[in-house]
Amino acid sequence: MTGGDRIAAVLARHGVRFVFTLCGGHISPILVGAKRLGIRVVDVRHEVDAVFAADAVARLSGVPGVAAVTAGPGATNTITAVKNAQLAQSPVVVLGGAAATLLKGRGALQDIDQMALMRPHVKWSAAARHVGELAPLLTRAFAEARAGVPGPVFLECPVDLLYEEQLVRQMYGAGAGGGGGIAGWAMRTYLRRHVDRLFRDVRRESSGGAGGPAAAPLAPLAPIPHPVPSPPQDHAAAAATARRLRRCRRPVLVVGSQAMLAATLGGETAAAEPAAASPDSAAAAESGGAAVDAALARAAELARAVAALGMPVYLAGGARGLLGAAHPLQRRHRRKEALREADLVLLAGIPCDFRLDYGRHIGRQAELVMVNRSAAELRQSRRPDLGVHADPGRFLCDLAGVAAGSGEAGWGGWEEWQAALRARDAEREEEIARQAAADPPDGFLNPLHLCREIDRLLAPESLLVADGGDFVATASYTVRPRGPLCWLDPGVFGTLGVGGGFALGAKLCRPQADVWILYGDGSAAYSLAEFDTFARHGLPVVAVVGNDAGWTQIAREQVEIFGDEVATVLARTDYHRVAAGYGGQGLLLERRQDVGPVLAEALRIARSGSPVLVNAQIGKTAFRKGSISM
Repeated sequence: MTGGDRIAAVLARHGVRFVFTLCGGHISPILVGAKRLGIRVVDVRHEVDAVFAADAVARLSGVPGVAAVTAGPGATNTITAVKNAQLAQSPVVVLGGAAATLLKGRGALQDIDQMALMRPHVKWSAAARHVGELAPLLTRAFAEARAGVPGPVFLECPVDLLYEEQLVRQMYGAGAGGGGGIAGWAMRTYLRRHVDRLFRDVRRESSGGAGGPAAAPLAPLAPIPHPVPSPPQDHAAAAATARRLRRCRRPVLVVGSQAMLAATLGGETAAAEPAAASPDSAAAAESGGAAVDAALARAAELARAVAALGMPVYLAGGARGLLGAAHPLQRRHRRKEALREADLVLLAGIPCDFRLDYGRHIGRQAELVMVNRSAAELRQSRRPDLGVHADPGRFLCDLAGVAAGSGEAGWGGWEEWQAALRARDAEREEEIARQAAADPPDGFLNPLHLCREIDRLLAPESLLVADGGDFVATASYTVRPRGPLCWLDPGVFGTLGVGGGFALGAKLCRPQADVWILYGDGSAAYSLAEFDTFARHGLPVVAVVGNDAGWTQIAREQVEIFGDEVATVLARTDYHRVAAGYGGQGLLLERRQDVGPVLAEALRIARSGSPVLVNAQIGKTAFRKGSISM
């Protein structure tokens, strides 16, 4: 048995189906051990995409996504994705290789203080000091990632804990022969004792065994996953919110990404009960697939609860699609106006950050009810009239139960308010339709028309990955996710570059779904190399690049303020040729009349088994003028 085998056994026990990685000698035993247990090892072209892919798996299944990266630059390359997962409250486990325990600080290859780098950006971190710590620490890491406010965790795994004992002794020269006098003898004794300490628990496990460490069963080496308690629910707060709803006339509900944790993480549970008895590949695969299905089922339950409340609702971030494409209660436009006019605002899983202008979007006369797993976010920027420290998704289900118990369907008295908001939405949709019908003055494609055509082609199981600025934000107005857990965006960090990794994790979790990446031409370059990964691993996704040859979201304001477009100009690069060079297929889209046929051809190619990229030559518009946030 190697330390890598021990880590793999823990992963299997927790229902992990995929390990995302970029290979390195520091972590090879983890990858080989994972493959031996039937866990799919997916090698990417940049470590940041390994963590983005793990993040997507976590968001869609609730099972923490796992990335294994080599020491030094392998770890530093992940930091943007790790921070993105922290701010998005996504449970991710990062396994980092490291220099040998005795060589730290002595000039070893790729040796840096990784703990100091990672500690500020993760929920929990630890460095194993001997082989016997690997499994217990990793088991705790999984629990920490899912508990309370979820987030990324980091476990440092020094290289001399991962390889078999005899090889480690050879690495240190601890088994060398004579020579070197007293000093040589003393050094060999010191090294031998150090290796003895590294493997002391292995020796205890194998003592009395006929076959030695290699014959030891896997199950004892992987502790049973720790139960993860759900945040306590506040039934009294649900009743108090119900009383407020009964007397209000203009309520608004905003559901944020955190509310979806009720679907993906579920209730109090070990991470993967079906795999707990035996860490074999069949149990892990069954558990992982069941986790995705269970998450979708719980999301449907949450959607029914939100619908039962009868309030006008705006969906933000990962909650997009919760109510489907065209639910009569969902409002899509002019949220700021609605919040300013409301007399009660319920924020479920979204804080008063820049997205709500730090709470200033909400009128001072409104009663503000906030529900959040994070006590800090309940106090951020603006204090609520009622702050509820609980899981927002479960709270909404509780609140719907109060409504059902009182016999009040939709509470009543909101018809005039609902009609006013519906009318505003319809007016805005008509305005967008008129704008989509016009051709931009520069003669290129209208991005609004392109996005509406993408929306028209979406199948019920489609999953959308949003990676970009201006083009993707335009899509958020016009492309409607067809169901819950069908929209992945970076979250509050606003990170560019999530596209390749997110799509990789999404397609692995939901192989039957059409997975679309909506790229801006600026963001596409960050992860375009993952087309190589899609092709090698047989993962057919559809990418659409809105190519307007610039960082338009920045340029629009910069040019107006400073009269200078410096650093915002790109070329109309042949991204479709790049995708083809990486083993996928590419299509060029230039004419309005070709939009529908080319997109349909892209879908056909993907459904036949090949990843495909559509390079759509869009024009610059003023649709999102004045949209920059700070």
